[in-house]
Amino acid sequence: MLGITDLSTYLVGLALIILLPGPNSLYVVSVAARRGPRVAYRAAAGVLCGDTVLMTLSAGGVASLLQTSPVLFAVVKFAGAGYLTWLAAGMLRGAWALWRGREARRAERQEGAAEAPKETVERPYRRALVVSLLNPKAILFFISFFVQFVDPSYAHPVLSFLTLGAWAQLFSFTYLSVLIFSGTFLAATFRRRKRLTAGLSAGAGAAFLGFAAKLSLASAG
Repeated sequence: MLGITDLSTYLVGLALIILLPGPNSLYVVSVAARRGPRVAYRAAAGVLCGDTVLMTLSAGGVASLLQTSPVLFAVVKFAGAGYLTWLAAGMLRGAWALWRGREARRAERQEGAAEAPKETVERPYRRALVVSLLNPKAILFFISFFVQFVDPSYAHPVLSFLTLGAWAQLFSFTYLSVLIFSGTFLAATFRRRKRLTAGLSAGAGAAFLGFAAKLSLASAG
């Protein structure tokens, strides 16, 4: 079908890969817990748009360029690791402020009216988009994973890549939706327990530092 071989195996592998925790899904669920589903879907849109760009670049041969140019790969790799580190630092600062009680008092004084300024500052769509795009391993992953399920004799391989990409986006959107509403369900508890929120924010920040370290150590191979 459309030059795709063994679609069932592809879908099983895709589901397992999407279920693995990563910086994008972690960021989306944190936004859902703090800001609600409407804002979280903006972050999810950033993830989906970023992945779409990476899939397009993969099909266009950028993956091969990254593999053959160590300098270009290193530049993109360290830019991505630096951005993840910056996000982690912001999460850890927020967790420390919550633990000290400063954020809790400020939130109570500015409840309601403060939501708009916070949304403007955070810009969840842009953050999620940048996290997605500054990940050269994702480009390499898309082409190396997709190509296993494309019939080399099919006359229109681009159509095969587009179909595989559409399945990936459908799975990703469904998974992010589950995360968003799970995060929203827990948000009320987090708002009542500021120190619990601080602990989770610190954990998320530490995870992002781990993602940054892993990306900085990645190789093109």
